[in-house]
Amino acid sequence: MQKRVFILTGEPSGDRLAASAISKLKNINANLKYLSVGGENLKSKGVSSIYKLEDITYLGFTKVFLNLFKIKKKINYTVEKILEFNPDILFSVDSPDFTLRVAKMVKSKNNNIKTIHYVSPKIWLWRESRLKKIKKYIDHMMLLFKFEKKYYDKNDITSTFVGHPLLDVKGKDKIDLGNLLDKNKKIISIFPGSRLSEIKTFMPILINFIKLSNKKYKSFDYIFHSTLKLNDKVKKILDSSDLKNYKIVSDESIKNHILSNSIFAIAKSGTISLEISNAQIPSIIIYKMNFLNFFIIKRLVKIKYANIFNIISNFEIIPELLQSKCNYKTIFELFDKFIKNPELCKEQILSCNKILKDIKTETSSAEKAASVLNSYLR
Repeated sequence: MQKRVFILTGEPSGDRLAASAISKLKNINANLKYLSVGGENLKSKGVSSIYKLEDITYLGFTKVFLNLFKIKKKINYTVEKILEFNPDILFSVDSPDFTLRVAKMVKSKNNNIKTIHYVSPKIWLWRESRLKKIKKYIDHMMLLFKFEKKYYDKNDITSTFVGHPLLDVKGKDKIDLGNLLDKNKKIISIFPGSRLSEIKTFMPILINFIKLSNKKYKSFDYIFHSTLKLNDKVKKILDSSDLKNYKIVSDESIKNHILSNSIFAIAKSGTISLEISNAQIPSIIIYKMNFLNFFIIKRLVKIKYANIFNIISNFEIIPELLQSKCNYKTIFELFDKFIKNPELCKEQILSCNKILKDIKTETSSAEKAASVLNSYLR
């Protein structure tokens, strides 16, 4: 009898992760039937979705009180369709506010469906107690970071470290960047964020930082890494400034080449730090939110760092400029310190490499995820 897999995602990033894993799964097990809550990436792999992914993402599952009725209705509908499909595996990916709620309900109604989740919630950041509940409805958790495994082992939850997809070895196509890069200038990569709220917060700070830097350094080009969706917004903000030594890139393949040709990076706190460090580029991390949210988070979280390298090492390998420290003068002072002292850059890269060595896997994250899925389909 043909085995069935239902793939449950909640946002585009999860759709990409799922599609990569399913692509590998198809290579090792061709006789499977699929259905999903997914987007364009899963569709490109021949997996249809029961509704458009945008139907979930627009709800904003973090804004529970504003969308409580719509969220509950969408969850119930999703559970109903999964049970109708009657899969051997419910493969949920990231977006825990949505996917884990669905998995919990599915498991309570049909315990024979194996529930496998890709990307652990950040239980090491806050609410480790969630694991006791997760144990009841998740059969297997796939982890991006090796240090997460101790939390699952302690609670007797089956888990596998599959590695982070951002650290997978990528093929490098030859790309001519002659029209984009000035051979006489060195590149500083800027990552202002992937959300509109982040662009509004960080762009004015970063523009003022560049203006201050231009007073001392004349040989730098600042290249802003943007998403396609926010490219016009970033361009509009930069066009309204009087800066001349900047460019914007949104093509992913070009971004990788730009980063690898950079001498330094300044980035909004997030997983982009993995890509930056993996490219052997020294960096500074910035982040800022409103005081009330920051106050609440500080009371909830149990770690003192925001960056994953600092969290793993319990030491500030990559400088974090958060809240009041996230201002153009402080960014420049730290940037200037690194530029004047190449040994600082080397030291950061070496420290990050030690951690990268421990969190990389021999095969790709997608291949390991596919192997876990296939072990439940024999």
